[in-house]
Amino acid sequence: MPIEYCTFTEPQQGSTYDEQLAFARATEAAGFDGFFRSDHYMRMGAGDPLPGPTDAWTTLAGLARETSRIRLGTLVSSATHRLPAVLAIQVAQVDAMSGGRVELGLGTGWFEAEHRAYGIPFPEKRFDLFEEQLQIISGLWRTPVGETFDFDGAAYTLSESPALPKPVQHRVPIIIGGAGPRRTPDLAARYATEYNIGFRPEADIVAAFARVAAACERVDRDPGTLKRSVALPTIAAPDEAQLARRAGATGRSLDEFRDGTNLAGNAGEILERVHRLIEIGAQRIYFQTVDMRDLDQIAYLGAEVLPHLPR
Repeated sequence: MPIEYCTFTEPQQGSTYDEQLAFARATEAAGFDGFFRSDHYMRMGAGDPLPGPTDAWTTLAGLARETSRIRLGTLVSSATHRLPAVLAIQVAQVDAMSGGRVELGLGTGWFEAEHRAYGIPFPEKRFDLFEEQLQIISGLWRTPVGETFDFDGAAYTLSESPALPKPVQHRVPIIIGGAGPRRTPDLAARYATEYNIGFRPEADIVAAFARVAAACERVDRDPGTLKRSVALPTIAAPDEAQLARRAGATGRSLDEFRDGTNLAGNAGEILERVHRLIEIGAQRIYFQTVDMRDLDQIAYLGAEVLPHLPR
């Protein structure tokens, strides 16, 4: 598999659609392979709550028409936020709007306060809900045109669904992530095209990759067919003053960023860390940059880091 590099953002922390558009266009211009965003409806932590949330799939629909090359997706959508058949329709439509550039990251959902704030149910057994959503979304997309899809589960029942529309892509990539020791790798092995682990030290990443490879073998899947990816908070700049400023814009100190887990430093330091992630098996790297107004950082990564990385 080729090695890919994407930006990953958290718009619920305070970004308008126009700011996300500018960031996605900067991502494309800098040479990245994709733009991915979180799927949350409430800010995390203290700070200015304005402008408020933007819906992930509404945003991606707009970006689908205003970008031309980069992959677009969520990291990750919450299974609690949408009915699975509705989500399948939304993703298929945005895939058509983008000319086949969409990817669906899907997870169980975890931010309980967000659910309370917007009246979204937050069930206890979210893994069961998550698995049913994976079954339904995959089943709807796989159903041949002219046939119908039925599903009878504990949470959802579909009867004689026309299973339309179909995505443009033959198979929309499905990303499943997390560091769970059992159910997450098992679900990734059965349903995902990509397994992602984020915000973890190197030893945890190695262990997670090993678990998901073993899960693939248990279901007679070639582990080499499952893309492995890593998402890490990123600050990059040619000097310490700019690094400290960029760390501060995220609400953290430079020392906190330089804890050995994140991508932090000048181009040489970032390159050393990314090369190491590739050596331990990562095939896609997500550079999580929270300050979406800082387009200069994306340009710096595009000019000083990406040209020196394997593809």
